[in-house]
Amino acid sequence: MATTNGFELVERSKIAEIDSEVSYFHHSKSGARFLSVSNKDENKVFGINFRTPPKSSNGIAHIMEHSVLCGSRKYPVKEPFVELIKGSLNTFLNAFTYPDKTCYPIASTNLHDFYNLVDVYLDAVFYPRLNEDVLRQEGWHYELQNPEEPLVYKGVVFNEMKGAYSSPTRIIAEKSQHSLFPDTAYGVESGGHPEAIPELTFDEFIDFHKTYYHPSNAFIYFYGDDNPEKRFSVLNEYLNDFTSRTVDSSIALQKRFKQTVKTKHKYFAGKDLGDAQKGVVSVNFLISDSLETFDRLKYILLDHILIGTPASPLRKALIDSGLGSDLSGHGLDGDLRQMNYSIGLRDIKPNDGDKVEALILDTLKNLAQNGIEKNTIDASLNTIEFSLRENNTGSYPRGLSMMIDALTIWLHDANPIDALAYEKPLAKLKSSLSENPRFFESIIETAFINNSHRTTLIFEPDESLEAKRQDDEHRKLSEIKNNLTRNEIDVIIKETALLQEKQNRPDNPEDLAKIPRLGLQDLEPKHTPLPIEVLKVPETEIVYHDLFTNGILYLELGFNLNKVPEKMLPYVLIFGRALLETGTEKFDQIELTQRIGKYTGGLWRSTLNSTIEDGHSTTSWLFIKGKAMVNQVDEMLALLHEILTTARLDNRDRIKQIVLDAKSAFENSLAVSGHSLAQSQLAAAFSKAGWISEKMNSLSYLFFLRNLEKRIEQDWQSMQADFEMLRSTLISRKNLICNCTVDSKNWLQIEPRISTFISTLPARKSEKQDWSFTKNGIHTGLSVPTQVNFVGKGMNIYEHGYEFHGSIFVISKYLRTTWLWDRVRVHGGAYGAFCHFNRRTGLLAFLSYRDPNLKETLKIFDDTASFLQETKINKDELTKSIIGTIGDIDSYMLADAKGGASLFRYLTGTTDEKLQNIRDEILGTDANAFIQFGEALESFKENGLVAITSSENVLQKFNSEEMNNKLSIIKVM
Repeated sequence: MATTNGFELVERSKIAEIDSEVSYFHHSKSGARFLSVSNKDENKVFGINFRTPPKSSNGIAHIMEHSVLCGSRKYPVKEPFVELIKGSLNTFLNAFTYPDKTCYPIASTNLHDFYNLVDVYLDAVFYPRLNEDVLRQEGWHYELQNPEEPLVYKGVVFNEMKGAYSSPTRIIAEKSQHSLFPDTAYGVESGGHPEAIPELTFDEFIDFHKTYYHPSNAFIYFYGDDNPEKRFSVLNEYLNDFTSRTVDSSIALQKRFKQTVKTKHKYFAGKDLGDAQKGVVSVNFLISDSLETFDRLKYILLDHILIGTPASPLRKALIDSGLGSDLSGHGLDGDLRQMNYSIGLRDIKPNDGDKVEALILDTLKNLAQNGIEKNTIDASLNTIEFSLRENNTGSYPRGLSMMIDALTIWLHDANPIDALAYEKPLAKLKSSLSENPRFFESIIETAFINNSHRTTLIFEPDESLEAKRQDDEHRKLSEIKNNLTRNEIDVIIKETALLQEKQNRPDNPEDLAKIPRLGLQDLEPKHTPLPIEVLKVPETEIVYHDLFTNGILYLELGFNLNKVPEKMLPYVLIFGRALLETGTEKFDQIELTQRIGKYTGGLWRSTLNSTIEDGHSTTSWLFIKGKAMVNQVDEMLALLHEILTTARLDNRDRIKQIVLDAKSAFENSLAVSGHSLAQSQLAAAFSKAGWISEKMNSLSYLFFLRNLEKRIEQDWQSMQADFEMLRSTLISRKNLICNCTVDSKNWLQIEPRISTFISTLPARKSEKQDWSFTKNGIHTGLSVPTQVNFVGKGMNIYEHGYEFHGSIFVISKYLRTTWLWDRVRVHGGAYGAFCHFNRRTGLLAFLSYRDPNLKETLKIFDDTASFLQETKINKDELTKSIIGTIGDIDSYMLADAKGGASLFRYLTGTTDEKLQNIRDEILGTDANAFIQFGEALESFKENGLVAITSSENVLQKFNSEEMNNKLSIIKVM
């Protein structure tokens, strides 16, 4: 093998489908594996990954992921990770713990910034400052302030996982995985179970790093337009310190079951909302040991065929059965050593679990025996191929998505290049389908029907389970404390104080200066406009963006909601789905779904609600969006016309399923999105746009869905009339804006077809409606089944004398990465803390995520004004915050996102001049701005509104003890 700078070349390949040259190396001295991807993508990505199979559920891999970012040899500060967040132009900066690996990825479009991030991450993983205080802070510790107080557990990961285990979805997924892999690393919880995390010892913690964080166990990745030669020198600075060794970290294959397994479990699901009907069943299959890209691709396609759309045969059979409301399970999981499949139903009667299992198996048998409709296969094949060729990863860097794809087989010692080259496997798949009409039917027989490695898990709700868990934890801690000597209690009190003292102690300025960073001179002072051209056509507007899209038209049809009566606003999202999922005059639901899959890259709906630049008026829209290759634009437009004008809004059964699905999805998200729920309450209290959004997709929407479920059975004719009224009100070219993103060459052919399409839409005129928004000053508590708190407090700062200046974004960045991070996360043990400011409405909101505290966090929010007035921010800290703020507002966008952002600016009246002024004010921020903003926040303590998502008992206690019963508690679940 050829050797370059100590790296032996294993294989090099030019992969046309990803427009990249990919080189796979082995580092001779250290044993590290290195995948180098070179192309023209400016959004450069680096990742260093380790195979980290856990042996228990004590969370060691997860806690290590947090801990290595808490200071290192070259960068001996408390939180190098946070220092990077403060002052980097990164487009991605994070770390992940998977069931079998730990990943440390970064991305940036700025070359200098990129290599700064790379160096900090390499030093962090190979030379972290691991000590007992780091384990206490990030993992777990006993906390005790004085001898009379009860002993409690604290720790960032401990509280993160308590929040995770409040989610039924998380619990079901975890137990399903464990049931399939009882004898491997996948049979335990890599993130850590709250009951097992306190079992982790410091010796085990240190040994884990010594064992697994060695280059011989590392999978290193570079991607982008940087010089490939520089990658070698940067890596050698670290890798040459190590000598290759054998690391026993391979993931064993799970031995196949000879018999199927069925078990029953309990989960906490809230009270008083018919939870006797909220059982869940999950049927799970271990389906393949293969690491071949062809095999993975065929299962990806089969997964889409079975459950990828509302009309997919397995999904439709389950939903149409009426046994439950929504699917449970993830479908195909191709990230583990052995591919597996999980499918089931939510909101079942617990004694219907066997019926659901039988329905799944019978449906699969029927497909295997009678065949899958060819149009269904063709539609799914087009959808998967479109996705592969488009390579649209949204805000997620393309190179990072590619790294995760490579790791699915690379981690298990297969060649990672094989995972990136999809053209040949795709051609082989098409050929196999052509040669064997029963290709997928035979796979169904092997992977599902004749597969004894199957588990069925039936979950029953238990409204007392959470109280039992809390009682068990309190009892255990009480027993521990009762068995401690007075001297041991004093030691815990002393350790608590010492940890807090260390957390509060500022870093040495000399150490902070060691963190590599950019300067203000590295920033682009000019705002970058997005391309836009507004074309006036009869009765509407076409907004066009000339951007390279690789032959794809991105189309957004916006319907102005200002004609919709206030009482109809909660209908909008359901109406949008009904247009796309109920069938039309020409096509039933299945045929319509097949045609969407065959001729487009997808059709979907979304909403936009925002205050415009005047600070008072709102702009509110329902969008029906689509994308298609330019040679299939006519087919997409024909489908859209059919959908908009003839959707079967009388399809009672399908609309009922849509409502049940939306309700179930919302309820299942509550345990992990409590901060969003709290934020929506604050936004609704202070702005009309926030009030509209709350009605359309937050708590009011959930209550509306619950009522709608009843109306479908009791008052269908009236409900159908409401949907028809919405169609006649909204679907009109007089009410339309059309947003198109494609390159100018293709636009010449597309524009006339778009204009013709618009001219064929109805031309109904409706009157603008008045909506009765009034601001409220109500403190809100939202009761959900959770072990943690999501604490929010907000205020309209414009109403209290603050005048907008771009420096507020720098100050918000500084608060997130210093005051809130240190006090709420590091000291308080919450998983996250945020500061959000809406410059159009004036709402400043502080929020915490998976927080063990409540009143303590609110006090931190209230003390923000004093912190800003007393803090003497130095030039270095100010510069970092300015750089980080510019990085936030210059977020990397693909072409479709640029087209959408440009439209948003147009609809809200946001000019390039306005954005340049804000940028100038950000770059010109000085220390006085922090003091002045602190003065503007002096009334926050008295005038801010509280919104908290927590458990009912916690809210009631807090309300009586701290709020003088001023908290309006709303039972959500």
